[in-house]
Amino acid sequence: MGNIILTGDRPTGKLHLGHYVGSLKRRVELQNSGEYDDIFIMIADAQALTDNADNPEKIRQNIIEVALDYLSCGIDPKKSHIFIQSQIQELCELSFYFMNLVTVARLQRNPTVKSEIKARDFQASIPVGFFTYPISQAADITLFKATTVPVGEDQLPMLEQAREIVRSFDNVYGEGILVEPKELLPDNKICSRLPGTDGKAKMSKSLGNCIYLSDSAKDVKTKVMSMFTDPDHIRIEDPGKVEGNSVFTYLDAFSTDEHFEKFWPDYKNLQEVKDHYMRGGLGDVKIKKFLIKVLEDTLEPIRTRRKELEQDIPGVYQILKEGTEYARGVGAQTLSEVKSAMQINYFDDEELIAAQAEKFKNQQ
Repeated sequence: MGNIILTGDRPTGKLHLGHYVGSLKRRVELQNSGEYDDIFIMIADAQALTDNADNPEKIRQNIIEVALDYLSCGIDPKKSHIFIQSQIQELCELSFYFMNLVTVARLQRNPTVKSEIKARDFQASIPVGFFTYPISQAADITLFKATTVPVGEDQLPMLEQAREIVRSFDNVYGEGILVEPKELLPDNKICSRLPGTDGKAKMSKSLGNCIYLSDSAKDVKTKVMSMFTDPDHIRIEDPGKVEGNSVFTYLDAFSTDEHFEKFWPDYKNLQEVKDHYMRGGLGDVKIKKFLIKVLEDTLEPIRTRRKELEQDIPGVYQILKEGTEYARGVGAQTLSEVKSAMQINYFDDEELIAAQAEKFKNQQ
């Protein structure tokens, strides 16, 4: 068994810089590292429907948006299999079997579930599909025998629950079929959760504080120029705060020494800019203008590639179809092994059929 990655996103909208910093950039690096035998990238439309059941068209329209963002960022369908979750029926079946291995009390204790329920203000009206998300996520991971799952720290409780389900399955039905996945945490924790342009703790589509990967250069400029900085930095000569200043967080995530050499040779690196800002004498506008150039250096190639892909939408769907067919083939094999271990592979169990035939023959 090789090294296998499973990762993905809910198709609730276009992907933004938070997705890029938090996962997309790393996925491309992992894909090109040569360290993994298979990489599965899931467009989690079924999971997205658990809290968007009344608006399936939203999910339907955003599948292509997410696929375009994946491909334009460098996800290579020759190296990574992009698939649509709802088209893998085996995931539903495996989730159903896993439900017998988890208690309601255990799901209620899951910190991630509690946090998400609170964020969505479900209160007592929790959709069952949403509540059982840790179970379906365990099925997502184990159906493809993923050894590695890239996650943020907030998702660690979900991954631990997946491991618990694997252990429960092993205890009841025997070991050697499912794999306990290991987490792969972000290598840059400072920027793993990019703040919104308004300074909120998280970039979020619902808050309207995102810079999307597909935004035009004009939109990027407008959003950066309106970004939250230090509210006490009123005059240029005032000392400014770097901590909690969104502009500097973005520069931490995207700028390099080469960017300074290319766009702002007055400084050698970001630390020199921070030092100047903290002692006073450096205005927000200059920093924002530099950030715009840095972001454009990242986004322009992505934007250009996306426009090319948009000219062949049927080709993008073909990539999704081929990735889904591959994923389903792998999943079908795992599910067959699971059903054999659970002894519910009735039509394939020739020994069972022969033994029962003999049993009833002897009763005559």
